[in-house]
Amino acid sequence: MLSRAPFVDTHGRVVRDLRISVTDRCNLRCVYCMPAEGMPWLPREQLLTYEELARFARICVECGVRGIRLTGGEPTVRQDLPVLVRMLRAISPALDLSLTTNALELAGMADELRGAGIDRVNVSLDTLSRERFHAISRRDRLADVLAGLAAAKRAGFSPVKVNAVLMRGTNDDEAVPLARWARGEGYELRFVEWMPLDFQHQWDRNRLVPADDILAALERALPLLPVPPEDGDDPSSPARTWRYRDGVGRVGIIASVTKPFCGQCDRIRLTADGQIRTCLFAHREHDVRHAMRSGAGDDAIEAIVRAAVLRKAPGHLVGQAGFVQPARGMSAIGG
Repeated sequence: MLSRAPFVDTHGRVVRDLRISVTDRCNLRCVYCMPAEGMPWLPREQLLTYEELARFARICVECGVRGIRLTGGEPTVRQDLPVLVRMLRAISPALDLSLTTNALELAGMADELRGAGIDRVNVSLDTLSRERFHAISRRDRLADVLAGLAAAKRAGFSPVKVNAVLMRGTNDDEAVPLARWARGEGYELRFVEWMPLDFQHQWDRNRLVPADDILAALERALPLLPVPPEDGDDPSSPARTWRYRDGVGRVGIIASVTKPFCGQCDRIRLTADGQIRTCLFAHREHDVRHAMRSGAGDDAIEAIVRAAVLRKAPGHLVGQAGFVQPARGMSAIGG
């Protein structure tokens, strides 16, 4: 469906992946993401409509975007989400459509989302302990997440991926239990390094469990083989993957902090209130909501995206002198 020139930044990276946040709201209150109370939710009138989201997505697909991931906040709390999925699927049958979710509502939505056009789901789950889940998320909902995962598998999503964040002193002893459980259930586990994207700005490097530590723990219990590049993820994928030596399953690690992959990044993000972000850690946003609601044509919207991409930085500065955490937290940016 490429009918416009691709989006290319000044470092030669071509945009192929679009992350769309459909809401900043969430039905959990995870300690590494947001405070227990007092979140400054976006006013409803500031959220892009489904028609506006689909229009932006179509323009991006015309410029070479091949994959769209719906995020939040928690995307399933936005009313009638399958309606948006069907609108996006109508843009192109070949579009790779995926969803990142905490799975609290997935047991009742998996079949409809699959039928609407979602290809894959990523579910966030940091622990298998009910007590720890309650402590991390401030909600006693582990059973709902597990039911949602089971429903996703029954609905035919493949692979079903599970994203886990480990923090020292909280759940850093669960790398191997999570890996054993995930491969036993047929899920692909992804460990994600804890990033400084919490609203509270309380990220602590000392509590980060680095990728090398996770890999060492896994290899002591579950021998691994690196997946060769020709058989693995796309080079622009944030995860590096390994196979279990016995041939049963794979596991990945996203080392956003200790081994950044900015040089291969092919992503841009659209926040729920219509701001383009070229990096999770960017401080500059580019407003397309105002342009859309002021009557701008597709060419003008494309020009805003193209200008944003041209300003994309070569990489983030996490861990370096001068790094400043963005004002928005992850739930307002969209993972």
